[in-house]
Amino acid sequence: MSEGSDSERDADADVPADERGGEVIAQDAERDEPRRAFWADEVADEIEARDPEDPIVIKGGVSPSGVAHLGNFNEIMRGYFVAAVLRERGHEVRQVFTSDDRDPLRKLPRKLADVDGDIVGLGDVDAGALGRNLGKPYTDIPDPFGESESYAAHFAALLKADADRLGIEVEMLSNTEMYEDGDFDAVVAHVLENVDDAREVLSKYQSKVDDDYVPFNPVCAECGKITETVTSVDVDAGTVEYVCTDMTVGDETIEGCGHEGTATFREGKLPWRFEWPAQWQILGVDFEPFGKDHAEGSWPSGEDIARNVLGIEPPVPMVYEWFTLNGEALSSSAGNIVTVAEMLELLEPEVLRYFFALNPRKARDFDVSRLDQFVDDFDRFERAYFGDVDDESLSAFAERAYPFVVDDVREERVRLPYTFAAVLGMTDDRDLRIEMARNEGYFDDDTPEWAIEEALERVDRARAWAEREDNEYNYRIQETLPDVDVSSPVAAALDELADFVDAGHDGEAIQGEMYETARRHDIEVGDFFEAGYLLFFDQPQGPRLGEFLGELDTAFVVARLRRES
Repeated sequence: MSEGSDSERDADADVPADERGGEVIAQDAERDEPRRAFWADEVADEIEARDPEDPIVIKGGVSPSGVAHLGNFNEIMRGYFVAAVLRERGHEVRQVFTSDDRDPLRKLPRKLADVDGDIVGLGDVDAGALGRNLGKPYTDIPDPFGESESYAAHFAALLKADADRLGIEVEMLSNTEMYEDGDFDAVVAHVLENVDDAREVLSKYQSKVDDDYVPFNPVCAECGKITETVTSVDVDAGTVEYVCTDMTVGDETIEGCGHEGTATFREGKLPWRFEWPAQWQILGVDFEPFGKDHAEGSWPSGEDIARNVLGIEPPVPMVYEWFTLNGEALSSSAGNIVTVAEMLELLEPEVLRYFFALNPRKARDFDVSRLDQFVDDFDRFERAYFGDVDDESLSAFAERAYPFVVDDVREERVRLPYTFAAVLGMTDDRDLRIEMARNEGYFDDDTPEWAIEEALERVDRARAWAEREDNEYNYRIQETLPDVDVSSPVAAALDELADFVDAGHDGEAIQGEMYETARRHDIEVGDFFEAGYLLFFDQPQGPRLGEFLGELDTAFVVARLRRES
């Protein structure tokens, strides 16, 4: 299950890991590097070792409690790579993703995402639609944006849209629909028929399991909230009697209405620790990845319940490390989140896929301010596939993973370094962008037009990154000569610098020459740099000017330094 899952999954994780089968997970955690060059091959080996029938079922899931963010996408992408490897080996694969949307809304998220994936605050939507419905299933809560049939449907649509953006075919399933269609009936009946066994197993992982505990949570027919108080069970009739009581969430209480009623097995849900293995049985799941929080909590109990209550074999597990965002934990409730849609404004889809292709057992930080370094890593990974990097380990990884990361393997593809693309993004002039890239040797007469177009797509993304981070690349080159009044000494210095640039020196040399030129003409270095910034940006400051000028078209720079229009 994804990072940021519903608090129900964490509230009952109160038994130490070493009493919950944690040693099995620890063995995985100790092996920092997979035995295979690509971890997905290793997982596929484990699945095949069980001799499963086709279609092999790969599952992920999440409770729609907040923004569908990048962390929620972990399981879709991890599952995608395993599915791709299995399909390459000739298997039929079904990749599914469950929205655990019969879970109750337990607290208000700080942020939401609109239909386009843009993050907004509660003040931008009908927050009352959420606040008035605490304790109700997500599928019974109106969409605060007023577009989808429910809050849950809105959230699921965002995940599906993200999968489509990355070219991932995944079957989205609603828990509510599965309950309403009777898919859970047989499992619920089995659990309630064997309630003593269910209590005994659950008591190893969760406190407050007494002789009155019933593992079923009806939806109150009066107020629509989930209640945890079942007073009697009629398995033959497929019903339970209940009382709508209060629900405790942390230090808060969601009040029940006190209604006493009857609910069918289709009008409620299993508690999380039973619902997860029930999904495995209903869907015939062969493999499921999940975050390390579930490795220490839900997985050991799910494995135990699967074998000793449901009588099934649990799927092959894979624990992935969480990644942080800008050095802090991803959190919908805290608002430290980023969406797939946001990232695709800054990165090509294949670069984002590459992030999830990396070893899932290693914790990583997704630092948006350093996105240029990450893109450089991807570019090196791509070059390694084509044999242009002297790194045996990276080359072996690239050889296996790269074809699953990109849509098409094309050696003629051109990748502009991300920071150079950000420099090109300082102008909207397409011809100037191409000329600058050509002067730096990225394009030549043999470069296919499609490769030029693809390369220029990175320019717009790098420009968006510069604007988002407001970093050293967030400037705009003035396409026409600004009206700049310079003194005679500064003018002479600019002309001399123009001759130096025209001689073909690189950016580092130009940067040093600017200091020397200012001294020779007995002018303040700051005044000289300010004149240059005004000529190119119509602003008194900017990036490291000499290095920047070295990346521009030489003829353009020389003409501008000479104040020629």
